[in-house]
Amino acid sequence: MTLNRSGVMEIILYFHNILMNESKCPVPREQQPTNEFIELSKSKIFSWPKTKKSLINILLKFWLGAFILFIVISSGSVYFKTSTLRYVLLSFFSSLSIPLLISIRLYLGWNHIFKRLISEKVEYEESGWYDGQVWEKPLVLKEKESLIASLEVKPILKNLIQIFSIISVFAMSGILLFQYNNF
Repeated sequence: MTLNRSGVMEIILYFHNILMNESKCPVPREQQPTNEFIELSKSKIFSWPKTKKSLINILLKFWLGAFILFIVISSGSVYFKTSTLRYVLLSFFSSLSIPLLISIRLYLGWNHIFKRLISEKVEYEESGWYDGQVWEKPLVLKEKESLIASLEVKPILKNLIQIFSIISVFAMSGILLFQYNNF
């Protein structure tokens, strides 16, 4: 019998619920790292990077929309009426800022969950009045959450870093193009 990734995750989450009940975990349910991971995974926006192809498609759509918007905005400029190439290239490179910001936001959210999953202690608030508490995870829970971090979250972070790097290279090449060329 072979299990796919989602089957393994279901088993891990089943044992997570049992373990949390047995260990008398003082951390509120919504602040437990595994539950935060589940909520983030179910989120419409943060579920985009689960597969690299879907993330690229979504970022391309945002880039295309931003490109069209930037073309329309910069078309009103008298300065760009004399140089159509400069006008189009500037819109092309400046519209990369939108997918860049989206990928940064996705990375920050997933990185936060990754750090909470691999940490040995969980910081939490009981009442929301800044009464921060710290709970040390039992060994079994540390191993389980480390497994979730390495199997589920780390590949997402890797994809986000790759995509962020590609967008950054395009943006930097645009900056260099406009810095050193007069056309």
